[in-house]
Parts: sequence; C-alpha cells; structure tokens
Amino acid sequence: MLAIRTILHPTDFSEQAEFAFRLAAALARDHGARLILLHVISGSAIVYGEGVVPPLSLEDDRERWEKELHQLGVSDPSVPVEHRLKDGDPVTEILAVAEQSSADLIVMGTHGRTGLERLLMGSVAEQVVRKAPCPVLTVRTPFHESVFSPELMAEAAGI
Repeated sequence: MLAIRTILHPTDFSEQAEFAFRLAAALARDHGARLILLHVISGSAIVYGEGVVPPLSLEDDRERWEKELHQLGVSDPSVPVEHRLKDGDPVTEILAVAEQSSADLIVMGTHGRTGLERLLMGSVAEQVVRKAPCPVLTVRTPFHESVFSPELMAEAAGI
C-alpha cells in the first residue's frame, strides 16, 4: 500500500483544478496527510500574430494570486495545509516543489486539450506525469458528491 503523507496540489484556479483540489483535500483527510497548495505565476510573454506582448508586472498580480491561493481552504481543520506561490515555468516549479517536499502524490487538474490546441499549448499535466518523482493523479471532470466518501476515494485511488 502506498503511504501518503504529503500531497501536492498545483492549481491554476480553473474549474478542473477546483475538482482536483476537492479530491486532494479528501485524500489528505482520509490519509492524515499534509496538503501543499501551489500556484505558479508564469511570467512568459504572449505571442500574438507577429508581435510579442510583454508579461504583466508580476508584482501587480502577486497579491491577487496570494489572496486567491489562501482562499482555498480545507473544511477539516485536522488537515495541515501549506500555501506556496512560485514564479517561473509551471512544470519546473511543480517538479521542484514535489522533490523538495518529498511529495508522495500530486493531484492536479487537466484541461483535456487534444489535437492542434495540445500541440500549440503543450500540457503541463502531461509533462508533470512524465517527469514527476511520485505518482500523479490527474482530474479532468467533476465528481459526483458520493465519490468523496472514504471508501470510494480509496477505491478510486487504487489504494
């Protein structure tokens, strides 16, 4: 049986990330694990047509992201939660935090992009799955509320 003591949940605050957060929080509760919530501020430039739009000031958005990250709360007060805000490439930072924190599991949302969109945009989740030092559970669709029972959560996680 996989011992789960630390769960890393990278978030981009999307709907898929919210579902992944709920699953990560339930797993942390059921396994008595600490939960690390991570958001990576990507300061990359945006290519638009033939021009390049420089990134917005990271300092302007830092407070907003910090506030949004801290609004993610776990309903069970027994679950230890850490909030981390990093700057840089999302894949690189997620993998670094997973390594540094000795994460036993990464639970993250995926947008399920396919075809040309996936080729152009890439997939953070796919790269994390390929390179992570621990198992990665990706979440794409919402779960029915009954899925969050401890028995079904353990079954879904293959535990």
